[in-house]
Amino acid sequence: MTRWGVVATVKAPLPAILDFAAWHLSQGAHRLYLYLDDDPQGAEERLRRHPRIRVTVTDAAYWAKRNGRPDKHQVRQTVNARHAANRRAECDWLAHIDVDEFLLPDRPLADQLAELPNTALCARVRPVEALAPGDGAAPGETAFKAFPLDQRARQTAAEACFPTWGQHLSGGFLSHVAGKLFFRTGLKGLQIRIHNVILDGVQNPGEAALTDTELGHFHAADWDHFRQVYRFRLTHGSYRAELNPQVRRDGALNLHDLFGAIEASGGEDALRAFYDEVCTASAGLCTRLEDHGLLRRHRMALAENRARHFPDFA
Repeated sequence: MTRWGVVATVKAPLPAILDFAAWHLSQGAHRLYLYLDDDPQGAEERLRRHPRIRVTVTDAAYWAKRNGRPDKHQVRQTVNARHAANRRAECDWLAHIDVDEFLLPDRPLADQLAELPNTALCARVRPVEALAPGDGAAPGETAFKAFPLDQRARQTAAEACFPTWGQHLSGGFLSHVAGKLFFRTGLKGLQIRIHNVILDGVQNPGEAALTDTELGHFHAADWDHFRQVYRFRLTHGSYRAELNPQVRRDGALNLHDLFGAIEASGGEDALRAFYDEVCTASAGLCTRLEDHGLLRRHRMALAENRARHFPDFA
């Protein structure tokens, strides 16, 4: 049977880490390679107890062997992913994703990966972005927004679904639309990036699309979470000033400038109005997304799943 696993650099509260781990174990992951950027509430001890999880604490000793700890978390992610890829292979495929990203397969991932041709050295999973709870989603349900791959259709749908801000947002997303990759293990010299891999100078050799799996991204899962990470993202993350606008059209703002303009117009109240329109599962937004075939609904039962895999966690 084809074996697959996940490699992730994690810095999150313990319940979030356990939710991430438990979800992917339930989806059939043979191994999880988790690199702790810190160790909240004894995460290392709890994770090590599970036979399918391999934990690495990236402490001073770890980074001393790798020319020091990189300042940018994106660089730390790629170093850790390379470390996992260079281990003795326990899986045929690895997915390099983040702790707020959840693979959502329509059928077993092992089957999907086994069906790929031998020439496919990597396989892309496209994201769907989680919406905060609202009156457009049933209790216990998470609604996600998707996007069309075609650029023109994507922009048309964004402006229809997000009438105030869609002109600046690719597909109405705040985060990446590139998705993440599975890559085959045992590839000597493979360079791993956040959204791509490179082998012998070729980017994403033989890339295939896993069309029966989406990547549920909890980028702005609720208003409190959004506010908590907002300032960091403006300076160091996906909203930083040097990034290009998401949308390729005259007058489109990058997220840093867009959020600056929103705050200048009305402070946090204006930012909250933006969040309510773009990131919340309101009845109106869910209807518009559904009309364009871009609404996904999942019952993930994360707390129950966590209890099944980590029953000692209260």
